[in-house]
Amino acid sequence: LNAVWGYDYDPGTNVLEVYVGYLRRKLSANDGPAPIQTVRSAGYRLVSSDA
Repeated sequence: LNAVWGYDYDPGTNVLEVYVGYLRRKLSANDGPAPIQTVRSAGYRLVSSDA
């Protein structure tokens, strides 16, 4: 994640979760389903609203 964040990422922090939360709030502003889903033990994925 050095290329993404510009520093060595500490997995003990919740920086990634905070920014995913910001994105979820912005992308689901129309009260629809959240387009970002958590995939346990893997990360996150974007889900199409057409699915």
